[in-house]
Amino acid sequence: MTHGHKITGAEALIRAIADEGIDTVFGYPGGTIINIYDKLYENNYRIKHLLMRHEQAAVHAAEGYARSTGKVGVCIATAGPGATNLVTGIADAMMDSTPIICITGQVSADVLGTNFFQEADMISVTIPITKWSYQITKAEEIPSVMAQAFYIAKSGRPGPVVISFTKNAQVELVDYTYNRRAAAQEVEEMRGMYSMKVDAQLNATETEYKLEQAAELLNNAEKPLIIAGQGVLLSGACDLLKQIAERANIPVASTLLGLGCMNCKNPLYLGMVGMHGNIAPNKMTQLSDAILAVGMRFSDRVTGAVKGYAPNARIIHIDIDKSEFDKNVFADIKLHGDAKELLSRLLPLLKFKERADWLEYGRQKRADEKQMITLPQLKSEGPLRMSQVIEALNDKFKSKRIVVTDVGQNQMFAARYIRMTRNVKWLTSGGLGTMGYSLPAAIGAKCGNPDAEVIAIMGDGGFQMNMQELGTIMANNINIKIVLMNNSFLGMVRQWQDLFFDKRYSFTHLDNPDFQMLCEAYGIEHKRVTNKEEMRVAVQEMHLSNKSYLIEAIIAKEENVFPMIPGGKTLDGIIYK
Repeated sequence: MTHGHKITGAEALIRAIADEGIDTVFGYPGGTIINIYDKLYENNYRIKHLLMRHEQAAVHAAEGYARSTGKVGVCIATAGPGATNLVTGIADAMMDSTPIICITGQVSADVLGTNFFQEADMISVTIPITKWSYQITKAEEIPSVMAQAFYIAKSGRPGPVVISFTKNAQVELVDYTYNRRAAAQEVEEMRGMYSMKVDAQLNATETEYKLEQAAELLNNAEKPLIIAGQGVLLSGACDLLKQIAERANIPVASTLLGLGCMNCKNPLYLGMVGMHGNIAPNKMTQLSDAILAVGMRFSDRVTGAVKGYAPNARIIHIDIDKSEFDKNVFADIKLHGDAKELLSRLLPLLKFKERADWLEYGRQKRADEKQMITLPQLKSEGPLRMSQVIEALNDKFKSKRIVVTDVGQNQMFAARYIRMTRNVKWLTSGGLGTMGYSLPAAIGAKCGNPDAEVIAIMGDGGFQMNMQELGTIMANNINIKIVLMNNSFLGMVRQWQDLFFDKRYSFTHLDNPDFQMLCEAYGIEHKRVTNKEEMRVAVQEMHLSNKSYLIEAIIAKEENVFPMIPGGKTLDGIIYK
């Protein structure tokens, strides 16, 4: 609890952010938020502010900061177009369970609803894509509302909160008292949790029974499989996941956002499930008789056609968000709660079982994929391949790394070829699939982790959606390593046009600028490469540089990422070329 004296609403907001331990915020100033920016000027020793070059980039930077640090990310924008420019990033954060607070300016309370200059109703706009949206109209609301906002963003399933901040509330005086405990209690009372204590006790007994059922199912299964999602990472349950897999001798697969929850070198780890996932986990999903799904939501990119998904399996679903139960795939046993807590209670109930044939099947499928797809890609002597670009990064960057990808083929090749050890932190846009995510998210990740090597991987299409953020890098002397895969196409859309639309490349070809000259303009070290040897040399130079560095890799124009599950097909419908 923090007590104080009367201060302006703008000062109260800055103190609340500082009291939550947030050291960096991202934003773009404007008229209705100018009083807050004035207080940021006075408090720059407490909170660093990065001036982004676009509000969408500010919210992605807040996402990168949040997902790489475990803190709540904060971004600030003015009213009207400044606020509405945040919407894509807010939706992205909602889909990927990222805790951020978006502070938006708003006109004074006395002119709300009059179509005043730059007035936009951000509450109505963002209710469907936030955990909470609230408009502050009086300074006296600020301490309690901000404490609630931080609690809501981080508690349970994390997600975004929008606080619309009227101009009058920024200049009014308030007696600043910041009480996290009271805010948390108020939020829980609003949720009705305190009136449900008796029900919670009953649920505890029911949960114990379900855990025993789950353990019995897994102990007796001949072909069990664990599928781990981002919930494992968010709850800090990676070590428990490993212990469970090894104790029960069960193979593990991960979703796109769950990458990194288990060391790729672990013999029980199979790889990624889903549309561009690995052969072994997709095949084994369809053969499995018991699936333990932890912190994942059975998205269409994981399941393919739901009707044919895991036809032989009984499913145990662990999730902190009970609205995910049976939403896409029916679960036989539903365990509602934090993944770390529930896995810790499940662990002692599990027994080792020899499953030699099942594990050998997984090893064989991994070997088949290596011979059929991976090695031919890496050994190709033609035009540079995306897989070869990623492999060059693997060979050099072996210390603590944060890998941030954009969306499309670059994302899928990175997911498939990055060696995901526990030294690697993986950030990508999963649910919304937001092009332009990687560069600003990498900036946020670097601000939150100044000692980590941050590598941003992107295609030429996604790069041009937020390439103005090279200006943010230049102005703040940020050291980010950028790998731009340039095939002069919107690659993933072109791949679909290639495979399913008779090569009718409708508006997917890109006439690109000279990216090397762009780097010159922004003072970014750079190199263009066209083959494996040049790529190897460039990665070495990039690794040794203490400044931001951009490698432009000229990629084979019509390269496709395989294997692939075509849209509308089951996981059995996997194609290889």
